[in-house]
Amino acid sequence: MNLPRSLLVASLVAAAGFSIIPVSAARAADLGGTAVPGVCMLSREAVFAQSKVGQAASQRLGQLAQQARTQLDNQRKPLDADLQSFQQKAGSLSESDRKSQGQALQQRMQAYRSEAGELDQRIQLTRGKAMQRIGQDAEPIVASVYKNHHCGLLLDRDSVLGGNLTNDLTSDVVQGLDRKVTTISFNLEPLPANAKK
Repeated sequence: MNLPRSLLVASLVAAAGFSIIPVSAARAADLGGTAVPGVCMLSREAVFAQSKVGQAASQRLGQLAQQARTQLDNQRKPLDADLQSFQQKAGSLSESDRKSQGQALQQRMQAYRSEAGELDQRIQLTRGKAMQRIGQDAEPIVASVYKNHHCGLLLDRDSVLGGNLTNDLTSDVVQGLDRKVTTISFNLEPLPANAKK
């Protein structure tokens, strides 16, 4: 297969970053037809969803997202309590005290929102890097399966509206990836300095 490495990796990463509504293989096969020699299909989303390493990555990303939510919840609780307390006593405060305490609470809320945004960006960055690693592991497997099936053209199965799915490489790629790697470990990526607000 003569796909540029960066194109294949970018395609696999892109598939992991957003979700389209895939056409089920059963629905596509209902349209039938004759298999077109040399035309093969691959579902990148299915490779990530069905492979052991893809499932491990999803589980780890879920753990990291839960840790981030817990961290934010722990920071939000005292802020909410202070906001409620401020609202209850605001009427009894002098104008200057009310203004200074309100500004301090507003600054804390802005800092909280900024941190929540940064955590979300870090999770997205981590997801992209994990999918890129999986894409790099899958690349030679896709090339080998492509060659073994004598393909001349590789299409995204998730974009196929119907037809004969005989030349679907997805399950072979998943099996090859499972033989190559079953798990992946990573931590939350730091934001690049230029991405911080």
